[in-house]
This record gives sequence, C-alpha cells and structure tokens, in this order.
Amino acid sequence: MTGRRIVIAGASGFVGQYLASRFVESGDTVATIGRSGADARWGDAAAIGALLDGSDILINLAGKSVNCRYTRKNMAAIFSSRLLTTAELGESVQAVARPPRVWFNASTATIYRHADDHPMTDETGELGAGFSVNVATAWEREFFAHSRAGVRQVALRMAIVLGDGSALTPLVRLARLGFGGPQFGGKTSGARQRFSWVHIEDVHRAIEFLSGSPDVGDTVNVSSPNPVENRELMATLRRVLGARIGIPLFSWMLEAGAFAIRTETELLLKSRWVVPTRLLAAGFEFEFPRLEGALRDILHK
Repeated sequence: MTGRRIVIAGASGFVGQYLASRFVESGDTVATIGRSGADARWGDAAAIGALLDGSDILINLAGKSVNCRYTRKNMAAIFSSRLLTTAELGESVQAVARPPRVWFNASTATIYRHADDHPMTDETGELGAGFSVNVATAWEREFFAHSRAGVRQVALRMAIVLGDGSALTPLVRLARLGFGGPQFGGKTSGARQRFSWVHIEDVHRAIEFLSGSPDVGDTVNVSSPNPVENRELMATLRRVLGARIGIPLFSWMLEAGAFAIRTETELLLKSRWVVPTRLLAAGFEFEFPRLEGALRDILHK
C-alpha cells in the first residue's frame, strides 16, 4: 500500500506531524491543509480542491486544542475550528471530479459518558452530556452531513493519544516533581476513574488497517484494549520514570493547578472506559496493547 496521495488537514499538531512522517516513510505523497506553512490554506477552495481531486485518502485532524481553559471565547473557537473546517472539506469532497476513496475525520472517545461501571464499546457505548460531548456530537454530525457516493467516511473516536508532545507531558512533569500519585476527585471515588489511551503508532496502524477494511464501520473506537484506572496510570508512570515519591493530588489541588497552567481537570477526572470492539473483531492487532510498554517506548526514546 505505497505510492498513495494522502491529504492531511490540520497536520501541524503532534498527531498530524507523526502521521505525515510515517506515510512519507512508506513511500506515499503527503499534502497538507492548514492556516500557515501548508500546501493549501483554509478558505482557498481552489487549492483545497486541487489537492483532493485524485487523492486516495483524506485525514482531517483540524481543530483548536482542548488543552485550554473553557472560557466562552475558547469554547466558541473549539466548536468553530472543527465544524467550519469539516464543512469546508465536505464541500470540496462533493465538488471535485475524483474525490478520495476514504475520508477519515478525527473525533474523540470523550463522546461517551463518564463510565466507571462498564466499558463503552463501539456497539453499545452511551453518549454523555456536557461541553466536550456536545463538541464531539456536533463534529460527527457535520462530518456525516457531507456524504458522497464512492467516498467512505470513518469517524475516528480516538482515546487520549500518547506520544512525544501529547497529553502525557504534564503527567510526566508531575511525576518528576514528586506529585505523581493518584488523582482524587470528580464523580468516581478512590482514584478509580478509567484512563483510555492509545499509542500514536497504533493510531497510524489503525488508519492503515481501516483504509483496507471497508466493513468495519463508520465510527470506530481507536483506543488500547487495556484501559487502566488512574491509580495504575500514575503508578506505571512512576515506575517507568524511576520516580520514588508520588504525592497524591486532590480535586482542589488539581483545580488550582489547572487554573495556573490554563487548562481543565477533565483529562484526569473524567472516567473514560473505552474498548475498541470493532477493530478487535476485524482482526486488528495493537503494537502497544499495554500501558507500560507504550510508556517505555515513548519516554525512553
């Protein structure tokens, strides 16, 4: 599966950069759409259409990072940066003579409810409520509103992606400072909230697998089959880093810290219990199914 033309929208983030480099390593040609430094800029319909016409795969990752305070301004930007770019791509996909055969659009496993009673599977996962869920559902709705015959659409409900420059960075800093203990707070007691994650290489491998597996489904959980509790997450991180001390953090401490670094506590306190049943049923094998192996691969590099 080499020599393809792949277009990545929103390729400036760490996931987009990683995917682009991996595809190029495989012999594919990669073109990008973005706000600056890309092959086509948002708002330039002719340039975007020229990239999409005759391409094989479109991957849309565009959207403002949710690693920020949820002010009214930031929430509006999180919504618009996803919906407007997806709509712009959809208009081009519908207009070009030779559209890509597969369009992958980023989504998020945060679309599911806070779950500490049973896992959210592809088939039985229950949607949640609140700002993050509203973003995810609106994003998927906009995506599937731009269907076209001959173009397969897949929404990638990605768990927290671990890699160089990911959400792992603040957790590593905490652990190295001695604050790598369990995090208490939220709706689940005892730091038992689930942490669903996926190694960035398995995101790349899942996209490759899905591009050649047309019957898997139009929404797919991209998450390790082995989510962990918060306690296990932090204990594993300390072990990999060789951090002897792990002071626990309570909700008021997390809130103060999140305010100081201009982010939210949802990353640590929402229980995300997600299982990739469609990928597993189709025969996909994860290169990094266990957290410790994933962390050692990322951090020891």
